[in-house]
Amino acid sequence: MLKQFIIEAVGIIMVLVIFGIPFYYVLINSTKSMREAAQMNVNLPETFLIVENYSAVLETQNGIVIRAFMNSLMITFMGVFLLVIVGSMTGFVLSRRRGRKVNIISFVILAGLMIPPAIVPTIWVLDGIGLFRTLQGLVMVQVAINLPFTTILYRAFVSSIPREVDESAMIEGASPVRLYLSIIFPLLKPVTATVVVISAVTIFNDFMNPLYFLPGVRNVTVQLTLYNFMSQFATEWHLLFANVVLITLPPLILFIFFNKKIVSGMTAGAVKG
Repeated sequence: MLKQFIIEAVGIIMVLVIFGIPFYYVLINSTKSMREAAQMNVNLPETFLIVENYSAVLETQNGIVIRAFMNSLMITFMGVFLLVIVGSMTGFVLSRRRGRKVNIISFVILAGLMIPPAIVPTIWVLDGIGLFRTLQGLVMVQVAINLPFTTILYRAFVSSIPREVDESAMIEGASPVRLYLSIIFPLLKPVTATVVVISAVTIFNDFMNPLYFLPGVRNVTVQLTLYNFMSQFATEWHLLFANVVLITLPPLILFIFFNKKIVSGMTAGAVKG
């Protein structure tokens, strides 16, 4: 018991050191003046400027941070919704069907996990269909990037559901669509919670894809607002750190509250699949 307690205590201390100290560093510097924050230390400020700094961040460029939050929330909601619908349907079909076509589709999905996205061809395609620099275009990119992992999770979990459930529903006259909507999808709640949290955090925190596929001030997302306080000759570190805290809190809170659902959903799919 003592040995186990020591191991657990060391693990907790390591987690606090690895994750707690950087967050404390950002949080404490977000309450300092510009001169104090530029010193890059963890000392307490002479005067806490919490209201002043965070108000300045929210008021920068006529509230661009608030507009960025709205854009990011819209992209995240639409992306997660499509991932859940398309991923669960694809995972259900791939889990229940057999044949050469299914093997080819499975290979393509695995390739999507291993092959990085090509920036220039993607921009060319989006521009050709009129979706470049639009929220809808970025949503499609996010769905395409996260769909392989989502499909694999759903496929593994659907494999744990006995086929007798499908057969009983079909005997009762249920169509494939009714089978999926009324029986299969409600059984996918654990893995759906996992997909929602992981995808929401990933999409909300994404920096690279909005930078390439959604340029323009009106289309800014939360991660790109960090550029508001950085320039070639000066950086307002106190406002930059305050901005980092603001855009970190939503996914952090989401992850803390749904951490157990993430673990249970991934474990159930892996073990039962």
